[in-house]
Amino acid sequence: MIRVRDGVRVRSARPADALRREAHAVSGAVLAAWRGPGRERDLVVQSLKAAAAALLAWYVASDWLSDPMALMAPWVALVLVQATVYSSLRQAAQQFTAICAGTLLASAAQWLTGDTLGALALSVPVLMLLSNWHRFGDQGIYGATTAVFTLATGTVTASAVGHRVGQAALGAVIGVAVNALVLPPIHLRDVRENLAALAGETGDLLHTVAADLRENEWDAQSAADWSSGAARLERRLDALRSARGWSRESLRFTYGPLRALHRVPPSVPPLEEDERWSRITGHLGALTRALAVAADGDRTPAPPDGSVLRSYARLLELIGDACHAERDRLVGTGEQARSADENEEAMWELHERLRKGLREHAEQDLTRTVVLGTLLLQAENLWDEAVPGAGRS
Repeated sequence: MIRVRDGVRVRSARPADALRREAHAVSGAVLAAWRGPGRERDLVVQSLKAAAAALLAWYVASDWLSDPMALMAPWVALVLVQATVYSSLRQAAQQFTAICAGTLLASAAQWLTGDTLGALALSVPVLMLLSNWHRFGDQGIYGATTAVFTLATGTVTASAVGHRVGQAALGAVIGVAVNALVLPPIHLRDVRENLAALAGETGDLLHTVAADLRENEWDAQSAADWSSGAARLERRLDALRSARGWSRESLRFTYGPLRALHRVPPSVPPLEEDERWSRITGHLGALTRALAVAADGDRTPAPPDGSVLRSYARLLELIGDACHAERDRLVGTGEQARSADENEEAMWELHERLRKGLREHAEQDLTRTVVLGTLLLQAENLWDEAVPGAGRS
């Protein structure tokens, strides 16, 4: 299937290709969870904890307490094993309030109308409006669903109301306790993993751009691919910001004895690292846009000549190597093909060569000089951020 994107004809992925990629992603997640600690294993742990909380709540409510409304306890416990202990506590309060409101309004509506349909018509619209109240967060919908369950059972008495509310409280206590006491989730690792992924993907994109420029095989389609890669980096940056927020929240109510029950994750990189990689992502986006303009035959600016372009490609490749080295440092592998000093020396040599090429272009073709000057400026910005302390001037 052919479709047009940004004025470029692009071949869409076939369903079989999409399924193959999805299967590859699933198998990769399973292998990652098996190999060692990481986001995938954390998801497995949280899923098993939620299931265990539901089973425990059912056992306590049904087999131990012999409560006829035992369904409420596992239902509430299941959804309260959240990504952080703090969010479990917050949502427990919101959900319990919503369940109480749903139970009481449904029971009152049944008492007033004496008919299930009439009680539903009277209580559910009110509860759906209440579900949008910001104090309920995303738990407001449980008020309406509880009202439906309450009226569907046909048992609307003071005793039944007390059982439902009591079981909701029991499920909330069990769900929060399981989440807090059994491997409490601490998301410091997510920040490090997202930073490492952002560094690695930045290096990959720089290597891709460098390879296309070196082989002089770049056109509008190549520029579209680079722009897509820059957009993926922006999404990865958003994921990093989200992970930073989760890391802060996951430390709330998990100090002292609770953290002692969980192995200590690696220390979180400083917030300044997020800001640095945000700037790198912005510079790389500007670079891909400048290259897209140069690749457009209908625009006035023209790309530099072959020898200068190859030097520029090599400079981008070395900056990409620096990004990969940063990724390796974050994940703790420390594998580098070349030393940092050798890379920096090569960058300086290429930078001087490009400055000389800029002067030569200025004497020959002004439009090429404009393009090369813009590209060199973006490469210098990337160099300053990707290799901090290099002292480039």
